[in-house]
Amino acid sequence: MKAVLPVLGAALVAVCLVSLGTGAVPIPPGRIVAILADRIGLDGVGAFEPYEAVTLTLVRAPRVVLGVLVGAALGVAGAALQGLFRNPLADPGLIGVSSGAALAALGVTLAGAGTLVGLAGPAALALGAFAGGLAAVVVVYRIATVDGETSMATMLLAGIAVNAVAAAATGLFVFGSDDQELRDFLFWTLGGLGGVTWPSIAAGAPLLLLGVVPAFFLARPLNALLLGSAEARHLGVDVDGVKRAVVTISAVTVGTAVALAGIIGFVGLVTPHVVRMVAGPDHRIVLPGAALLGAVLLVAADLASRTVVAPAELPVGVVTALVGGPFFLWLVVRDRRRGRLAGASSS
Repeated sequence: MKAVLPVLGAALVAVCLVSLGTGAVPIPPGRIVAILADRIGLDGVGAFEPYEAVTLTLVRAPRVVLGVLVGAALGVAGAALQGLFRNPLADPGLIGVSSGAALAALGVTLAGAGTLVGLAGPAALALGAFAGGLAAVVVVYRIATVDGETSMATMLLAGIAVNAVAAAATGLFVFGSDDQELRDFLFWTLGGLGGVTWPSIAAGAPLLLLGVVPAFFLARPLNALLLGSAEARHLGVDVDGVKRAVVTISAVTVGTAVALAGIIGFVGLVTPHVVRMVAGPDHRIVLPGAALLGAVLLVAADLASRTVVAPAELPVGVVTALVGGPFFLWLVVRDRRRGRLAGASSS
């Protein structure tokens, strides 16, 4: 069902317009278009107030752009991992990528202005989170792979162990932190798009795109892997190369996403599975569909987080967990009834 992509694209445009226009300063869609046109040098599109332009361009637009980028990155990472392991329960958060990235980002933050943060600013944070996510996923992947065969069940168990170790290390950081550092820690654990600036987006966007764009070229190899590793090799697929590519993409996208927005769970789990249920298992549809739906979900979650309890603001990670948690439990119960969870493995 290729029609799912245009539908998701239209939904993304709609939710972005609603998010840009909703808040303490309401901005009608016509004025949103006028402000955006004015910013790219098109005059006479429509009238708007200066305070509306400031609110839109400096407060809401960065949040929407970050929500689109991070949501797309998490969706693609989840779709690629689920395709690689042929299991809908695969998720970057479950295999330790998010916790490893958050731990590294927290370490860079606590390093202070005298070291990496002072030298490179947001770029150091993004690179540190990427390195942490990559280290975590490499450890989990190595543990779960024996003689070229990767067990999904072992990978999930290894992910639990890595998450526990990362949590313990984070606890050590927290034990020696002051009040400001504790507030920074809460940001990483709960996730959020508030306070984002254009410079931080500029620092992280290249890494996000570096992970998302190459993933679309893995659609055909991932389709072949649905038949099994042996069959994919017979079709000429470099299975080991695909594994390395998916692991690297997951580390790049999730690590950078955590650096910019903290830990936001379940987007990578829910979005590819929903697209797969609607459009089938073809990764030529699942990968871009998961990117679009991930962006829609995260922008909508951010909108809910800042309006449901206004003037207070809920962490975005709480909103996505409220949606993704029950969905994950439903997946577990469904797969257990089908007898697929116990025997799930992949190579």
